[in-house]
Amino acid sequence: MKPKTFLIESLIGLGGLFLIVSALGIYILNEPNRIVAAQNEILSSQLDDAMTLYAENCSVCHGLRGEGIGATPPLDSAALRTMPYDDLYKTIARGRYQTAMPAWSIEDGGPLSDYQIDELTTLILYGDWTKTGERTVNLGLAPLIPFTAEPDPALLAELANLPDGSTLQAAVQLFAANCVACHGADGLGTGIAPALNDPAVREKSAEEINRVITYGSAGTLMAGWSNALTAEDISALTTLIQRWDEVPLGTIPAPNVPIPVTEESLALGSQLFAANCARCHGPEGQGTPRAPSLNVKSFLTQTSDLAIQQIITQGVPGTAMPAWGDRMTAAEIQAIVGFIRQWEPTAPEVAVITRPGGGGPPWLRNETNNANPLPSTGGPRQAGQAGQPATQTVPSLDWRLLLLVGVVLSLAFTLIFTGLFSLKQT
Repeated sequence: MKPKTFLIESLIGLGGLFLIVSALGIYILNEPNRIVAAQNEILSSQLDDAMTLYAENCSVCHGLRGEGIGATPPLDSAALRTMPYDDLYKTIARGRYQTAMPAWSIEDGGPLSDYQIDELTTLILYGDWTKTGERTVNLGLAPLIPFTAEPDPALLAELANLPDGSTLQAAVQLFAANCVACHGADGLGTGIAPALNDPAVREKSAEEINRVITYGSAGTLMAGWSNALTAEDISALTTLIQRWDEVPLGTIPAPNVPIPVTEESLALGSQLFAANCARCHGPEGQGTPRAPSLNVKSFLTQTSDLAIQQIITQGVPGTAMPAWGDRMTAAEIQAIVGFIRQWEPTAPEVAVITRPGGGGPPWLRNETNNANPLPSTGGPRQAGQAGQPATQTVPSLDWRLLLLVGVVLSLAFTLIFTGLFSLKQT
């Protein structure tokens, strides 16, 4: 072989080797980013599953966005985001003795697998509670219970005339702020907690009532209030429970509970209203000769969300309003309520009923309202906050493509130089 031929072939080989080594080098440099991208993808999948698990199992006690309800602690907590993983996992799996927190692990009699408990633990450590709240709303699982109420001022003032009236006044305000969520208006009970305004409860001793308020009741939703209320507060509530027959009904009324909404639920409500309600109530809720106006100030200010939900669910006997509870899910009905409620800021004082004519009846026109997007209530936590892993920006670089390009270029250079050398020889 001639020296010149050997030199050219060596250069071609070195060029191909350089391209291959370069592709492998780029792959090695990109490997940390690839690992981070894979980890973030797994984390995102786990958090997505965990938000649904939370909505289905945890929101009724810990709130719509992990904010906590009453004495049930919040999960959206900086302290929990820095808590060791094993401690959080064990608490969810095994529960907490003598508290309202049950065991959720299948091994301990609960409904969740080890993987699902791991997902919930991940949610507490790294989750976005705003998105979790939106998922809960969209699934129709938002806890629609009154968190607080405002005592009737006139009736509250009358309590001062009773013996030790100041204690009863303080207790009524404490109950309205902390207990009405579960035990209902005037302490008459709800679907999730028993009545306290009850002769059978009044027969219990002060010591027993005080103990239950202080330490909770094992195996129930009743949590201990010793960390949230002072001993004086608990004593005042004990007095209220024992003397509730002296407190006028209506002192602690049921508050208006707004239906929580998201952009997704508003869009769903708009579609459902257009498909099922607009033919009678008008495309913009202005009313028709067949059904009254919904988009009018008097109706929206005087009718609570829960009342609208009940009307849609059960219908109105003796009218053309049917019951929709057996045709729609609770989430769909709540979405319609949220869509109707968004008219309130711009609702007219006087309804202008739509009458057929012109282009035909309104329920045959292709008119729908676009849901107004909600104002932002806060986005996800920024990377680098406590308990939140930093997310790196990963370039869209595929090492296999680079390697293929390198091989193709090597072959191309080999063919070119071989061709040129052959031409020179001839």
